[in-house]
Amino acid sequence: MALVESRTRTPRRTQRTHSRRASLVVLCAGTLMTILDGNIVTVAMPAIQSDLGFSASGLAWVVNAYLIPFGGLLLLVGRLGDLIGRKRMFTAGLAVFTAASVLCGVATGQSVLVAARALQGVGGAMTSAVVLGMLVALFPEPREQARAIAVFSAVGAAGGALGTFLGGALTEALNWHWIFLINLPIGVVAWLAAIRVLEPDRGAGLGRGADYPGAALVTGALMLTVYVIVGAGDRDLAPTLLLAALAVTLFVAFTLRQARAARPLLRLRLFGSRVLSGANAVQILMIATMYGFQFIGALYLQRVLGYGELLTGTAFLPAPIAIGVLMLGLSARTVGRFGAYRVLLAGLLLIVAGMALLSRAPVDGSYVTDVLPPLLLLATGFAAAMPALTGLAMSGAREEDAGLASGLFNTTQVVGGSLGLAVLSVLAASRTEGLLADGAGSVAATAEGYQLAFRVATGIALGALAVATVVLQGRKD
Repeated sequence: MALVESRTRTPRRTQRTHSRRASLVVLCAGTLMTILDGNIVTVAMPAIQSDLGFSASGLAWVVNAYLIPFGGLLLLVGRLGDLIGRKRMFTAGLAVFTAASVLCGVATGQSVLVAARALQGVGGAMTSAVVLGMLVALFPEPREQARAIAVFSAVGAAGGALGTFLGGALTEALNWHWIFLINLPIGVVAWLAAIRVLEPDRGAGLGRGADYPGAALVTGALMLTVYVIVGAGDRDLAPTLLLAALAVTLFVAFTLRQARAARPLLRLRLFGSRVLSGANAVQILMIATMYGFQFIGALYLQRVLGYGELLTGTAFLPAPIAIGVLMLGLSARTVGRFGAYRVLLAGLLLIVAGMALLSRAPVDGSYVTDVLPPLLLLATGFAAAMPALTGLAMSGAREEDAGLASGLFNTTQVVGGSLGLAVLSVLAASRTEGLLADGAGSVAATAEGYQLAFRVATGIALGALAVATVVLQGRKD
C-alpha cells in the first residue's frame, strides 16, 4: 500500500515541479521583454532622431515617456496585484505592453511614438510589479527560491546588456521600427503561455485595500519624482527645486494618509523591516551606477573610440554572457554556502573595482585593455550582488505584502536608473562643455567628461557598499 502511495505521489510531485518551472519561464519571458525595451532604444536614438526629426531635448522623451509611467505606477499596480490577483495583473500588462509596442513600431510621427512609449510604460509596470511576488509564492522553500531568483535575476541583468546589442543589430540590419516590432511575437507567445501555465490566484479583493486617494497621491508623487530626475538637465535650478518640493509634499501627504486610512494602500509597517528598506536603498545606488555605466559606456565607444551601432552592441555582449553563466551556475549555490550578505558585499566590491578601472578610459583607449576588463568586473559583481539583494529584499516582506514589496523593489530600480542616468549624463555634458569653451578638442573633451562620470559612479558604488555594510550587517544567512 505504501509503495502504491509513493508511486502516486511521485508523478504528482514531478508534474508540480514541471508546472513551476514552466511558470518561471513565462515570468522570465515577460520580464525579459520589458527590460529589453528599456535598453534597446539607446543605440537606436540617433536613427529615430534623424527619421522623425526630433530635437535634442525632444528626443529625450522617447526614453522619459516610458520611464515616468513605468516608475510611477509600479507601487500602485503591485498593490492592486495583491488585491485582484497577480496573474490577472501580469497577463493584462503583457497585452497592454505588446499592443503599445506595435504602435511604437508603426509610428511615423513624434507625438504617436511618445504616446505609445507612455502606454508601453503602463504595460511594463503592470507586468513587472507582480513578478517577484509570484516567484516567491511559487518557490517558498529557501533553496529552491534562491535558484529561481538567480534565474530571474540572470534573465533581467543579461537582458539589459542584450538590449544594447539587439538595438544596434536591428537598427543597422533593418531599421529602428523593428526594435519595437520584435516584441509582437514574444508578447503573444508569452501571453498565451501565461494564460495556460500560471495558476490563478483570487487576491484579497479590492475591498481589502482600495485606498484610491492614497493611490492618487503616491502615483503622482512617483511620476513627478521620475519626471524631475530625468528632466533635471533640461531645466533651470529654480523650477527643478519647485517640482522636487511638490513631489516631497505629495509623499508626505501620502504617508499621513496611510497612517490614518482604515484600509491603507501601503502598510507603513513594510518600511519597519530593516532588511527590506536597506536592500532597496542599496539597490538605488547600485542600479544608478550600473545604468549610468551602460549609457555612458555606450557613448564612450561611439563618440570617443568611433564605434558604429552594431559594433557598440557587440562590445557589450560579454556582459550578458558572463552574467548568465555566473548567475545560473554559481549564484544560488554561492548564496547558500556563504550567505546573501557576504555575497552581496563581494559583488559590490567588484562593481567598485570595475568602475574605478573604467574611470581612466583614455581618449586613445583600446577595447581589449581599457573597456573589456572593467566590463567583466562589473558583470561579475552584478551577477553576485543582484540575486543576493533580491532575496534579501523579498525576505523582509510578509506573504500578503509580496506584490507590494515586488512593486517597491522594481520602483527603486527605476528611480536608481533614472537618477544615475540624469546625474552622470549632466556631469559629463557639463565637463565637456567647459573644456570645449577652454579650447580643448572635441574628442578629448568628451573623453574627459565621461571619465568624470565614471569617477562619480565609483563614488556612488562605494555608497552602496557602505549602506549594505552598515544596514544589512545583521543578515549573514
